[in-house]
Amino acid sequence: MVIPTNTVGFDDFVEPGVHEVLDGPYLRALLHPERVLWNAAQLRELTSTVATLFGVELDRITTFDADRRWWARLALNDAVELWLLSWLPGQGTEPHDHGGASGSFAVLRGDLHEEFRYPGRPVRSTSRRAGQAIGFGAGRAHQVRNISATGAVSVHAYSPPLVPTREYASLADIPDEIPPLPA
Repeated sequence: MVIPTNTVGFDDFVEPGVHEVLDGPYLRALLHPERVLWNAAQLRELTSTVATLFGVELDRITTFDADRRWWARLALNDAVELWLLSWLPGQGTEPHDHGGASGSFAVLRGDLHEEFRYPGRPVRSTSRRAGQAIGFGAGRAHQVRNISATGAVSVHAYSPPLVPTREYASLADIPDEIPPLPA
């Protein structure tokens, strides 16, 4: 199945597939259909590789929406999901975890500011520029924002796929343990 651009919501497409602009044997091989679960390092490698090798194609489908962050699902299989997000200045997420999924994001264009926290540890912050990527394990919560004056674009991956996120009032509200949610 070919997945069209999704500007409605993360839950709209649940069938496995690859976005029509990226569909081909190289991306399908990068998705390692034989892999059961991805770790943080493997997800970081995936987002970094997709952002680097498919930048022209990703630019063609990127849209900026003044009302909210825009996104498109790029790929989904039984073990991993891959997303493209755009962020206008001031746009960002609420503090959230990934329900027990490991994740990664690579900045394709612009800068993104991230505040993050592991349970029982202090809140930390960092900025990531175009070309930088981070992989993280299941026990991490974060908030990502574009605090720069220009738009940003990023590639995200999660494993296992289709796990809901939990939002928090603040990163200080992260519990001592982040239990997994069902996919």
